[in-house]
Amino acid sequence: MGLIQIGKPSKDGELGVMTLSLEKVVNWARKGSLWPMTFGLACCAIEMIAAVSSRYDIDRYGAGVFRASPRQSDLMIVAGTVCRRMAPVIRKIYDQMPEPKYVISMGSCATSGNIYDSYSVVQGVDRFVPVDIYVPGCPPTPEALFDGILKLQDRIMQKRVFTTQPEQVKV
Repeated sequence: MGLIQIGKPSKDGELGVMTLSLEKVVNWARKGSLWPMTFGLACCAIEMIAAVSSRYDIDRYGAGVFRASPRQSDLMIVAGTVCRRMAPVIRKIYDQMPEPKYVISMGSCATSGNIYDSYSVVQGVDRFVPVDIYVPGCPPTPEALFDGILKLQDRIMQKRVFTTQPEQVKV
């Protein structure tokens, strides 16, 4: 990996050098600019909406620009009860999101179906989309959602951006 050197002036006038890998810079930019999609299904959506309010301010975590289009978002927060009729729609929207994409399952209903053990409720969104972070609670508080976002940001910082495998050429 190439290293990036950034000059940082000190108080005595000397130029200090800070060295970072390009991978860390890319991951830092990704973690600080998450664009979640507005996808609330039940009572957990109220808590997700409250997280955007000035009282909680999700913007300080870099995830405050909620998008209505899957092509402009990279984080899907599934908040609430998922019915079987909604599952194909969620999968289709997930497939339309650009890479890299992340999913947070917010609340007991989205995670496991909660008390709704019936034919019409999906017993966890991880049955049809890959989930990165589970936020427990019924309904979870905005602080719990922030904890999930912080854990997702930690995972983003650990991801490999560039691979060292050579390209395969077809002959």
